[in-house]
Amino acid sequence: MVWEYKRISVVIIGLFFSLYVNAQISYGTTGLMNMPTADMQRDKTFMVGANWLSHHTTVPRWWYDTWNYSINITIFPWLEVGYLCMGHKAVPADYGNCSGYWVLSTYGKFINQDRSFHFRLRVWKEGWWKEWTPQVVIGANDVIGDSWNGGSLSKPSDLNYGNGFLNRYYLSVTKHLEFEDIGTLGAHVSWIYSSRFDNKLNNPAIGANFRFHLNDNGSWVNRTVNGVNLMAEVVPGYTDVKENLTFNPDGAKYQVNVGMEYSFWKDYINAVVELNRCKYFSGGIVFKIHLK
Repeated sequence: MVWEYKRISVVIIGLFFSLYVNAQISYGTTGLMNMPTADMQRDKTFMVGANWLSHHTTVPRWWYDTWNYSINITIFPWLEVGYLCMGHKAVPADYGNCSGYWVLSTYGKFINQDRSFHFRLRVWKEGWWKEWTPQVVIGANDVIGDSWNGGSLSKPSDLNYGNGFLNRYYLSVTKHLEFEDIGTLGAHVSWIYSSRFDNKLNNPAIGANFRFHLNDNGSWVNRTVNGVNLMAEVVPGYTDVKENLTFNPDGAKYQVNVGMEYSFWKDYINAVVELNRCKYFSGGIVFKIHLK
């Protein structure tokens, strides 16, 4: 047992020091892993990403491991918009869909995609008034389809449940602290709201990240470590949904996630890794182009 804990610790530490950007793995927008932050990408940054997701990382609709891909652009330094697609399988029962909704031969196969739009708006820039003032961002995920009323899911008795599976709204506050020749610490607080019947949220979330900026003395070790971005977050937990689609929609339990990102080539290619609840693996890659 002791050896098992040591081995897990070594794996986590090794991952931390092998992996860089701030891109939410579940939503394809700027943030930590599942938590939105007030960080913004550079003006005119275009991102394309793809991820493999543990079902522990996704919202209740996906009770199986899945994948997503996204495109995202920071149109202005204060506005970011994104479009995300997430794969889902044909199943005998699917949140109100009658048995036989999907063709029998397709059961268990990825045959469709859920599409969603996302946006983030910076309403206050860090240090605008005083040096200590934080940055503030408001945003929304999956905002089309009567999302404010539960994503067309406010009447669970109806067979036509609609979608809006990833719907949520948030207010995020971020403050950075610089440590000379070491790195930058980001502290993040968010309030997250969702009215979906299977994922009601009205809860705070906290997180932090540390990006290394060691003294550029020509050492390959410093060059390798620089750009490493370590992340941790405490967020409202998504309710696990079993194959029979049973779940508890009341209340949000908190979970601790750790993650890391690493830029392989001048921030153009970035590996993304998450350990949801410190043990369930998800990962992917993000390509970035700075158009300006």
